[in-house]
Amino acid sequence: MLKKVFPFLIWLPIAKHTLKDDIIAGITGTIIVIPQAVAFAMIAGLPPVYGFYTAMLTPIIAALFGSSYHLVSGPTTTSSIVLYAIVSKFITPNSDIEAFISLAILLSFMAGLLKLLMGLFKMGKLVNFVSNSVIIGFSAGAGILIAFKQLKHIFGLNIPQGSSFYSISKYIITHIPEINWYAFLVAICTLLIAIIIRKIKKISKLSMLIAMVIGSIIALYFGSAHSIELVGEIPSNLPPFDLPNFDLSNMKMLSSGALILAILGLVEAAAISRSIALHTHQRLNINQEFVSQGISNVVSSFFSCYTSSASFTRSSVNFQTGAKTPMSAIISAIGLMIVVLLFANYASFLPKAVMGGIIILVGYNLIDIKHIKTVYKASGRELIVLFITLLGTLFFDLEFALLAGILTSFFFYMERTSKPNIAVLGADKNKRFINIIRDDDVKECSNLKIVRIDGSLYFGSIEKISNYFSKLYEDNEVQHALIAADGINFIDLAAAEWLTNEIKKWQKNRGGIYFAGLKLVSQDVLQKGGFLDKVGNDIFFEEKKEAIHEIHQKIDKPCLEKVFDECKTS
Repeated sequence: MLKKVFPFLIWLPIAKHTLKDDIIAGITGTIIVIPQAVAFAMIAGLPPVYGFYTAMLTPIIAALFGSSYHLVSGPTTTSSIVLYAIVSKFITPNSDIEAFISLAILLSFMAGLLKLLMGLFKMGKLVNFVSNSVIIGFSAGAGILIAFKQLKHIFGLNIPQGSSFYSISKYIITHIPEINWYAFLVAICTLLIAIIIRKIKKISKLSMLIAMVIGSIIALYFGSAHSIELVGEIPSNLPPFDLPNFDLSNMKMLSSGALILAILGLVEAAAISRSIALHTHQRLNINQEFVSQGISNVVSSFFSCYTSSASFTRSSVNFQTGAKTPMSAIISAIGLMIVVLLFANYASFLPKAVMGGIIILVGYNLIDIKHIKTVYKASGRELIVLFITLLGTLFFDLEFALLAGILTSFFFYMERTSKPNIAVLGADKNKRFINIIRDDDVKECSNLKIVRIDGSLYFGSIEKISNYFSKLYEDNEVQHALIAADGINFIDLAAAEWLTNEIKKWQKNRGGIYFAGLKLVSQDVLQKGGFLDKVGNDIFFEEKKEAIHEIHQKIDKPCLEKVFDECKTS
């Protein structure tokens, strides 16, 4: 019970043996988050210090209460953009920065509370409807997008914050003469060094860290004369305790925005954790991830932090640098605190071009070429889902991309299940039941049509089944029909009502419709809805042979051939 409430009790014993790997990943994460914290806070319309506050506290809380061993939380592009879009409807940073900050932190508290409630009510099952193809497409699109967003630092261009994939491409093409080729050289050198070191097994886990150090030295060699942009001044204080302003009118005003922010944050966290789990094969508890995201947002809002979620970049770096437990995220956050308190002046000299080179590599590693090839070979429909998600990630909002992928996947699922297979069964010379299209020697009883339905009977599949039985009824070649129902997993209310009407029609004007092998779980709606009383319990049988025997007792017309032992030929 304690381990369910405090998930860190599960991995803490493991962390003792993997501390070296977690420290390496944690230090790398610390360096990565420094420029991101500044950039994301600016995207959210907040002073840079709030990005550091959020990056210091939320990863620790989320790591302690989450289930993923590699997920790193904190300020993200999505949460920052969405927060700004919601709060700026009511007030802008330029008009009243203090009021803007107050609303932003209150919104973060409300979104966190909603995330926590969704986790406690076990709504994580909703994420099961996100297919692997959506996750693979989302990962690939995010990898490309992450890499493209670093091109401003790699080329040394003044691309506006929050620019889209298309805008970044257009800006670079139209500003080629302004490219800082020294910054480009630093970024490429850093990237190549990281790739080379990754091939050296003994130090491969240190590849990103070593590459950033060497890249910084190369940038230092060129000097400030070539305008290679640095991270810049970093504030040196820890998150202060400060209660959110719980104004009821403001809470009512922000309620719809809080719900949107919460849902997007949870989908993002679930998608990222699942995309990494595809490689690690870790079994996740998505409800626990919801709880951890909620707790981290609620608690951190009392310490001047704005809304956070799982970070694709930092989570990927964390995994790729060899992290073994959530201790790496805690070490990264503690490392950031130490840097801010003691080494803020030194960290401010980190070149953004170096960061860009490293994050380009991270983005590339998010493109799972192996799985994309598998999807390409296995299923055209899944490939469509993958590319809709990928392209949506590149050209539209992240939330739209995920929603488009999920809806496309759901559409294909509905299309498949709405067309259940209907097989006509006969008997071979050994009296075995076989689909008549598979063997020319299989014969049907002239007075009884036996069909096997493979699939569930629900509102989406009624049309095909209804058309089949309507034709069977109109042809009037047989008076009795037996449904081999062992392949029916469930029957919903709409299907139950149709079945009742169809069975009663056959009972009145023909012989009847019967069932063999219908599962008890499939009879649930029929029983609770009172449909069994309307059609009669005597039309349900456990075995096909038992059903055939009882049906032939009701048939007066001789069978043309003795297909079954029960057939009467005279």
